[in-house]
Amino acid sequence: MEPYPSDALARISGDVVASPDAGRAMRAWRERLGIKQVALAHALRLSASVLSDYESGRRPSPGVQFVKKYVEALVKLDEGKERVVSKLVARGEEQAILSIGEFTAPLEATKILSALDATVLSGDPDQVKLYGYTVVDSIKTIYALSGYDFYRIFGATTERALVFTKVGMGRSPLVAIRVSQLKPRMVVIHGPREVDPLAIELAKKERLVLALSGVPTDEALIASLREVQEREAAPRRGP
Repeated sequence: MEPYPSDALARISGDVVASPDAGRAMRAWRERLGIKQVALAHALRLSASVLSDYESGRRPSPGVQFVKKYVEALVKLDEGKERVVSKLVARGEEQAILSIGEFTAPLEATKILSALDATVLSGDPDQVKLYGYTVVDSIKTIYALSGYDFYRIFGATTERALVFTKVGMGRSPLVAIRVSQLKPRMVVIHGPREVDPLAIELAKKERLVLALSGVPTDEALIASLREVQEREAAPRRGP
């Protein structure tokens, strides 16, 4: 059997640590994997009642070391069954990240905005250069890429544009960025006709360029970005 991927450990650990209720997050993952509380308690060399106290919040929030042991025990038990975590991690990432690209040289943000028919809502794009872009499904990003995995959308560098599709009013993507330690240089949202004023205020607080794309479809948006990337990567011809 192949070694269990480190992404599986990171995904669950990040989700638990980032959760406002670590006990509930741990229990949710255990139940999602179909692992009995008694079996996990035995693997951790704890009584089922003590483990129940942690999961229900009757004991103080578990520390990082306990979370690490808890997740490692979960993954080990799952490894002997259907390896559900590996499937969930792969499926979540594949569905959430629609396209990702890196530029061979810094690219003016204005070129990206032009390609996406975007209206600037906050910040000064004339002062920004980008080294890449990531297009994500906003709904699947919020629900599938929590904790550690959210950082994976930044690719090789944070000096990039994050483009969120299927956006309602724009609040959720900006809130996710607000609480993340990593920040992009520019955020482009696609979907709404109007943007929540709170999203604009959050962009200003984070000193981000925020823009609203007018491209009609997700497919057209991704195609436009890839065209820019290919054009910038093409060799320059002399006069």
